[in-house]
Amino acid sequence: MEFLVLTKVGGILGPFATVLGIIMDWLFKLTSTFGIQNIGLCIILFTLVTKLLMFPLTLKQQKSSKLMSVMQPEISAIQAKYKGKTDQESMRRQNVEVQAVYEKYGTSMTGGCVQLVIQMPILFALYQVIYHIPAYVQSVKMVFENVVTAVNSLGVDHVGMLTQFATDNKINVSRIGSLTTSNGMVDFLYQLNPSQWNSLQELFPTIKDTIAANAAQISHMNSFLGINLSSTPSSILFPPGGGFHFSLAILIPILAGLSQWFSTKLMTVNQPQNGNDEGNAMAQSMKSMNTVMPLMSVFFCFTFASGIGIYWIASSVFQIIQQVAVNRHLNSIDMDDMIKRNVEKANKKRAKKGLPPQHVSQNATANLKNLQAANEKVEAETNAKAEKTREQVKASNDYYKSGASNSGSIASKARMVEKYNEKHNK
Repeated sequence: MEFLVLTKVGGILGPFATVLGIIMDWLFKLTSTFGIQNIGLCIILFTLVTKLLMFPLTLKQQKSSKLMSVMQPEISAIQAKYKGKTDQESMRRQNVEVQAVYEKYGTSMTGGCVQLVIQMPILFALYQVIYHIPAYVQSVKMVFENVVTAVNSLGVDHVGMLTQFATDNKINVSRIGSLTTSNGMVDFLYQLNPSQWNSLQELFPTIKDTIAANAAQISHMNSFLGINLSSTPSSILFPPGGGFHFSLAILIPILAGLSQWFSTKLMTVNQPQNGNDEGNAMAQSMKSMNTVMPLMSVFFCFTFASGIGIYWIASSVFQIIQQVAVNRHLNSIDMDDMIKRNVEKANKKRAKKGLPPQHVSQNATANLKNLQAANEKVEAETNAKAEKTREQVKASNDYYKSGASNSGSIASKARMVEKYNEKHNK
């Protein structure tokens, strides 16, 4: 059995996608024991399970956002204090003061990013599994392999015939494996809609019954509320023959956009609010993104396979339910207790390293005081030099004025300059 080179993702996402594929295969087998073999239902259950598995990371990230909303006024005040100061000394002072705020609340500048970094490969792997279900869900792939085996047994140029079939039916074969491999053929067959399966029976009449039997099972598995999950809503609503065909598929992009908009709205409740100009610009940018992203969801779910749209909607709906619960939990949290626990946790980590509690915080305070003292010294020296320069300029002006009244010749003025220099060089 060949390794799925093109259908399965490699690199860092590979192991995540493989594990998620095993979970989805298990869910498909579980629903099959109840007589339900439906990929749409499997996608919804799969989305629920992955949301539950990632809930601890999500909750931790939301807590970091809530804490940032408390810290933000202090950070904004520091940023406002150093606004417009781009010299190295001011930048160092600002970084030290900001770091001191983070240490005060028992967190770090990267605290809220770690959870997102961990979740990213999982989320990308999720899309790979949904996009290539037969590659990861063995129970589904077996049904397609029945057709592949029958086609390979014909002894004809099935590769050339399928290539021409794809061209005639405007099927994109650029993203699948070679049709000379069984895995490539499975990828190809997964893209077919019911009418194309009927055309495939006519292409290979000697195995028509085998294709028809498996096509019926595939159509049953791949149909959700009358929507073929391998077809895009655009191709369902606007079939190749022309015109408009009404289908519930029109709800997929609409519900995807609405659900993501509401989900994003709930998530921004715990986001930090900035008070300075830079913060306001960032807030406006985030607000624009919160509007643009749902609109992009509508476009993507209109052009992607319907299975992706079902996952998108299910993910947003579960996110809404989860976010409501998270917001209620965060609103009931005593922030002082949360900060206290954060500091205690940070001190435990320091104790394991053999460092005293809050040592870094004390160093930060000491560094800040040293920088303040150094800066005050520099300012005092600068002011002293400026004052001395002003006194010299004043003395020079007075001296020239007193001499110029006696004689206006160039020679006399030159002599005055010489005397003035002799006086101040002594």
